[in-house]
Amino acid sequence: MTRGGYLDSGYQYGVDAEAPTTAIDMRGGRGRSGLRWNTGADLGLLVLRLVLGVIFMAHGAQKMFGSFGGPGIAGFTRYLEEAGFREAGRLAWITAGTELGGGALLVVGLFTPLAAAGLLGVMINVIWLKWSGGFFLAEGKGYEFELALAAMSAALVFAGAGRTALDRAIPGIRRPLGAGLVCLVIGVAAAVAVHILLRGPAT
Repeated sequence: MTRGGYLDSGYQYGVDAEAPTTAIDMRGGRGRSGLRWNTGADLGLLVLRLVLGVIFMAHGAQKMFGSFGGPGIAGFTRYLEEAGFREAGRLAWITAGTELGGGALLVVGLFTPLAAAGLLGVMINVIWLKWSGGFFLAEGKGYEFELALAAMSAALVFAGAGRTALDRAIPGIRRPLGAGLVCLVIGVAAAVAVHILLRGPAT
């Protein structure tokens, strides 16, 4: 039963059935605000996903196919060898595949927290490699660009893809705080493991 658009308990109906809403306590005159999806947030996440996804897809294509003047797998493998990584050939394929596949998943908004966590892991290793070159990008030595990509990826790990995405139909991923934390741990752990196990002193 309702009276004049309000519940008998004294709280107003929410507008968005898909999200927690802002409730108004008519008895005490105070409001309780909750998280609420809106068109602006959805559009913002869509722009973030598209831009970040296309950037990573382009970088992955450079590494895997030599597109856009990239090194291709052979050239990227040599780069990893020169950077001190073991199993460079296998790592080159994994990295290129993560960037290409993860970027594509971001564009369509599918398994967004996991895809973004994988891309974050790649960026953590790049920042690790460029750390001694300083923050500002100068002659390709700084890591400011990679840090921006890492931060954008981390934002999508927690925020998810929004409602304009395939993730909307997957329970637990639409608002992925819990799933995002798990994916974040996996992504960071994978990045640290790659750097320590494949670039540390050979045993």
